[in-house]
Amino acid sequence: MRTLVTTCVLATIVGSGVPPRSARCETWPADERETHLRNITQLTFGGQNAEAYFSADGKQLVFQSTRDSFPCDQIFTMPSTGGTPTLISTGKGRTTCSFWAPDGQSIIYASTHLGGSECPPEPDFSQGYVWAVYGSYELFLVRPDGSNLTRLTSSPGYDAEAVYSHDGKTILFTSSRDNDLELYTMRPDGTDVRRLTHHVGYDGGAFFSPGDSLICWRADHRDDSAGQADFQALLAQDLIRPARLELFVMRADGSNQKQVTNLGGANFCPFFTPDASGIIFSSNHHAKDGREFDLFLVNLADGKVEQITFTPEFDGFPMFSPDGKRLAWCSNRHGKVRGETNVFVADWVK
Repeated sequence: MRTLVTTCVLATIVGSGVPPRSARCETWPADERETHLRNITQLTFGGQNAEAYFSADGKQLVFQSTRDSFPCDQIFTMPSTGGTPTLISTGKGRTTCSFWAPDGQSIIYASTHLGGSECPPEPDFSQGYVWAVYGSYELFLVRPDGSNLTRLTSSPGYDAEAVYSHDGKTILFTSSRDNDLELYTMRPDGTDVRRLTHHVGYDGGAFFSPGDSLICWRADHRDDSAGQADFQALLAQDLIRPARLELFVMRADGSNQKQVTNLGGANFCPFFTPDASGIIFSSNHHAKDGREFDLFLVNLADGKVEQITFTPEFDGFPMFSPDGKRLAWCSNRHGKVRGETNVFVADWVK
């Protein structure tokens, strides 16, 4: 008998002005190939929901969402068991890449709202599939109730993709302040900025390992003159081309940088396993048309790669809960319309 998955959610958004919607339940067969996932639970229904990350106590998630009255991504929190999302960003501009401080007293995220209250323009796909890295993104801290908004960066260009170290002493982020896209660290108050990477091309999406001794990240390093010229021309337009990304690890001080994958395609959103022996990530390297993204696990000792999810569209942005017992990620599975992305959690089975 195939296992059935049932989920229910109440889709009211605190602070949005949107009236409550009734609770909704969904049931579907679990995929028997997804042996590492048990008790899969869908936490959001509708819209575009991405980058859902656990608080240090595992009780809350913070995520970005385009939904209802918001024309582009804003930042929300909700219980990690599901329930009512709470708007914590300003509702203006576009936001991305939120993350909890370890003490649970603040959340860091990037926003373009100082550059204008409207959503910035969508990227120009006439140049192929590109991501926007808006120069108006700056980093902000806010309390979990949305109060006390504090600006952390004020440099020209893109500042985003920020996370905390587990000890709360360091913020790791991506910036174009040196006319490239590199990884930097700073103190939680925005001081003592240090550059960690020095290679032409994109370096970003980084996270600390448990214990903070290592950093994993995604990168598109351009070694040829044509590739470097293409990267720089796109960056001048606040764009990057993410078709080829591989995963890397380094020590927390930026030393001993090593490439972990050589799979081809787009390998991104890496996150360390609870014991730091491997990295879970999203990739389309196995897809013939490049459209299917699944979660994979790579062992750092031998480079062995194992497929974790098997949906035909998108699975990405995985994060283990602090106790290592659950996995949060975002997926197109069971969407009511094509491309709908929702937040899921599951028990992790080793």
